[in-house]
Amino acid sequence: MKKTIVALSIIALVFTSCNKGTDTFLVQNQNIGLLTDSTQVKELKTIYANDSIISPIAGDAFSGTLNTIDIFEKGGKHLLSLTPKRALDSTTTISNIIIKDVRYKTDKGITSASTFGDIKAKYTITKIQNSFKSASIFVKESDAFFLIDKKELPAEFRFDIKKTIESANIPDTAKIKSFMLGW
Repeated sequence: MKKTIVALSIIALVFTSCNKGTDTFLVQNQNIGLLTDSTQVKELKTIYANDSIISPIAGDAFSGTLNTIDIFEKGGKHLLSLTPKRALDSTTTISNIIIKDVRYKTDKGITSASTFGDIKAKYTITKIQNSFKSASIFVKESDAFFLIDKKELPAEFRFDIKKTIESANIPDTAKIKSFMLGW
């Protein structure tokens, strides 16, 4: 009896200690892989130790740029572009992320290779914002938002930023131009 309890305890311990690991390409509301909404800029070197980080140069605070930090795989593939909340501050957190690599996906399977029809099928669209070159698609279930190039829209919406774009105005086949997350 004691041997059975010990054996079962060991088996249970093995199963509970096995960690599936973090999916480095899973996009959720508070994280993208190991990158979270509370990650400080100084922690990026640890999180992306096997990748290349291209940071703004010190003294570049008044250049007029957003001081974007780009993350590349060692092979050169662009993974992410991160915008810190404050420029050139290693203790600040990330405010916006542009997802560049098609391997990143939401928990519902949406990637930068998805279409507007895919978004509609898996999320509740809360708002479509018209801008100069794109339509921004906001969804209820996620902090992620998606940009559709206005070239994908009917001609009447391409040049008028005041015109209201409805879900029915966007073809299901319209491709995602950018996939972003804002914290």
